[in-house]
Amino acid sequence: MRAIALYDKLKNDFIKEGINDIDWANRMPNLHKYLFSEFMQNGGMGLMCDFTDEIEKVYTTVFLSEKVLAKVLSDNISNAMLFSHHPTNWDLKNHNGNYAAEEKYIAELKERNISVYVLHHPLDNFGKYSTCGTLADRLKLHGVKPAFMYYGALCGVIGTTDCRTIGELHDHYSQTVGHKTSLYKYGDENIQGEKIALCPGGGNAMFVINEMMENNIRILITGVTIVNNYSRETHEFEKANRINVLGGTHYSTEKYAPMEMCKYFNEFGLPSEFIDDEPDLFDL
Repeated sequence: MRAIALYDKLKNDFIKEGINDIDWANRMPNLHKYLFSEFMQNGGMGLMCDFTDEIEKVYTTVFLSEKVLAKVLSDNISNAMLFSHHPTNWDLKNHNGNYAAEEKYIAELKERNISVYVLHHPLDNFGKYSTCGTLADRLKLHGVKPAFMYYGALCGVIGTTDCRTIGELHDHYSQTVGHKTSLYKYGDENIQGEKIALCPGGGNAMFVINEMMENNIRILITGVTIVNNYSRETHEFEKANRINVLGGTHYSTEKYAPMEMCKYFNEFGLPSEFIDDEPDLFDL
C-alpha cells in the first residue's frame, strides 16, 4: 500500500478538529533530524518519521520501548510502519515518565524503510479503537458514555459494572489485565448500581476527579496510581471525598487500543502485529 494513502486515511479518521497534543518534539531534541516537519509543528500527532513510500506490514504498540524497537528490527523486514500510541518509552521510576527512544533504533528504522506513526490524544478520544473504549469493553462496563475532555479529546468513560463490591471489581480488573492491580480503598465496599469512571493511563488527575464529583461518582479505574509528589494532593482529595481508586499500569490500560488497531489495518489488506510489552508495576 502506498504510504501516503495510509497516512492520509489515519489522519482523516483520527485527528479530528479540536484535538491537540503536548509538543512531544520538545521532549526528544536528539531525534529532531528524524522527525517529520508536521509532527514537530502540530504537537506530535500523526506521522512521526517518514521513512518509506510503501507499506507492506504494520506493527502496533503502546510505547517505543527498547523491547518493541528491537523486536521490529529483529524481523529483518523493510517497507513497514510502526504504529504507536506514544512517541516515547515509559519509566516512572528511572526517567520520571516519558522519555525518548535511543537514536540508534530510529536511525536503523530509517535505514530499513520503517516509518513511525503516532496517535496519542487522537487515540484516547472515545471511539471504536480508543484507549478508554477498548478497556471499558474488556472490563464489560455497561451503559458507557464518553467523558473527561482533555486537549480536545474525550479520554474516558462513565458506566456501570455487574460487580457488587469494590473487592470484586478489583479482582475482576486484575484478571482482565493479567497481573496485579492497585486498590486505594478510600470509599465504600458496596458499589452495587454505582456509576464508575474509567480513564486509562494517567487518568488519576484533578480534571477527572472534578468531573466525577459533579456527577457524584466515587469509583475511578485508571492506570497510574502511585502516590508521589505529582499525585499526592489528588490522593488526599480522593481520600477526603471517599473515592475508590483502582490502577492497572500505564501500559496495560492502554494496550487494548493498539491491539484493536490491527483490525483497522487488516481492512486495507495489510498484515499487522501487536508487539506485546511489559507492564511497569511501579506505576501502581
